Amino acid sequence: MFEFNLKNETKYIQVTNGKYLTSFQRKLLLVSLEKSLPESYRQRIEIMLLADEGKSQTEICQILGCCPATARHWMHIARTGMAHQWQDCPIGRPKAVNEEYLERLKELIKSSPRDHGYAFRRWTTNWLGKHLAKEFGIEVSERHIKRLLKQMGLSTLPKPSNSEANNNRPLA
Repeated sequence: MFEFNLKNETKYIQVTNGKYLTSFQRKLLLVSLEKSLPESYRQRIEIMLLADEGKSQTEICQILGCCPATARHWMHIARTGMAHQWQDCPIGRPKAVNEEYLERLKELIKSSPRDHGYAFRRWTTNWLGKHLAKEFGIEVSERHIKRLLKQMGLSTLPKPSNSEANNNRPLA
């Protein structure tokens, strides 16, 4: 039904009536497979094509060397008619915070919240998050904002003035 060449690439037979995929989906997956893709994306496509050829989860795992959970997931995607959306699930954790977001965070922490229409005098991680979510459409936890500020050497707490610092010093 399929064969391997020396590079371990799978050759898919032309199935006229596949088990799960429409002819459009099958062609789309085959064309996508010809492109230069990361290995995990290729694996998604190969799982769906093999499932469409009638291969079992165990057979797919043996052929591709993938884990059963991965094979089961992408077989389910093919079975439910969603194979054409194989690239809609990005791989890895989404990168919500970019350089623009970090620069804006720096600007905000150095300015007064009153400059931005708020009644309070000092930023909190909660309000920084809310404000940035409005501007960027990216929601980040307070804890993550605190972590980002720490990495940049910044804080929502005001820096102690020289007189405060001197008053808190122990007397010799």
